[in-house]
Amino acid sequence: MHTIDLHCHSDRSDGALSPRALIERAAARGVRMIALTDHDTLEGLSAAAETAKSCGIDFINGVEVSVSWGSVTLHVLGLRVDPSESRLAAGLVSIRAGRLRRAEAIALRLESKGIAGSLSGALALAANPEMVSRTHFARHLVASGVVKNMKTAFQRFLGEDKPAFVRHRWSALGDAIGWIRGAGGVAVLAHPGRYGLRPVRLHTLFSEFKSLGGEAVEVVTSSHTPQDVEQVANLACALGLRASAGSDFHSPEESWLDFGQLRELPPKCDPVWRDWPECRSFTRH
Repeated sequence: MHTIDLHCHSDRSDGALSPRALIERAAARGVRMIALTDHDTLEGLSAAAETAKSCGIDFINGVEVSVSWGSVTLHVLGLRVDPSESRLAAGLVSIRAGRLRRAEAIALRLESKGIAGSLSGALALAANPEMVSRTHFARHLVASGVVKNMKTAFQRFLGEDKPAFVRHRWSALGDAIGWIRGAGGVAVLAHPGRYGLRPVRLHTLFSEFKSLGGEAVEVVTSSHTPQDVEQVANLACALGLRASAGSDFHSPEESWLDFGQLRELPPKCDPVWRDWPECRSFTRH
């Protein structure tokens, strides 16, 4: 069982649990060090850190920044960031400003398919309305009986190239990495196996990510197949990028993996946390 989890979400973005309940669940399931990495917001970090301290586990300030790389939407984790750093905070504000506009466009597309009231429904399920996302629309579609589960909501309506998918321009990759590094953090490319990139294109992404200041890639995560893990690990090692691991946990009902179910990093990988003072009591992995 992996006791380090550097990627999860609370209800401050598109997770289902409060920061406090999230950390309590992780601690109860054996996690010893955790990063809260909500999408484009730092709002839950204070409560999560306080809870981690009371639970006796190490806490890492994190965020997951939405990025547009050509026509591909990427996610970059910022780990060990300083939440008070103004440039990062301002960058995240600029990203959040576009979320409601995208939500309004999604609702119009759903309405054109005969599904009315989806914007109010999604907003009602978003504990933080600034962070309304496709996940909240999917939950509304399930709750209102339009689809039977979240997977079907994305397959029929919300996934890429589906009727209610709205492409959006997020931050530039260089900007996101710059905000993270400027806040004293480490930039980690999240779940690279999810982007559907061919090997040559993935190599290009990893090379550009490193040249812009990125330091690690997420090798072990819930959406990666064993083949993804092997491919990403090999490419990271070849390019001198460190490796990270995180469940990408969102809720007990919706997540591929629960806390404590992550596989270990492949032995050939160099863990991103290897030199962190929080890890002085940990083994290499």
